[in-house]
Amino acid sequence: MSVATKPWDGEQIRKWLECRIAAAGLDQAAADKRGYEAQDDYDKAAAEEGVCRGLRTVADKDDQAAFADRLKQLLGQDEYRVTGIYDDRRFERYVRANLRKLTKMTKANEGFENTLRYQ
Repeated sequence: MSVATKPWDGEQIRKWLECRIAAAGLDQAAADKRGYEAQDDYDKAAAEEGVCRGLRTVADKDDQAAFADRLKQLLGQDEYRVTGIYDDRRFERYVRANLRKLTKMTKANEGFENTLRYQ
């Protein structure tokens, strides 16, 4: 893992994760109201929420290496089981995409300051 230019801020990471969980919940509700044509959006939001919820516990440790290790463990999983999604393959693809995005953000230690709903 490369040396980051700014220190790891566990509080900012926790805040970012909470904001993404809230945004994903809102996105799921909006997709649910739109019906059949929004099933893809629902799965995408569910994947983001699942990833962020899975990382909340390790974010409490304020340790960048532990956070990166947890991301690596999650990427190594074969399946991601969640109830209420529409398409398992699509959901797993979105989970892996979110995990890769977070891995890049963690290595560079940047992007966690953006807490806007739409990113």
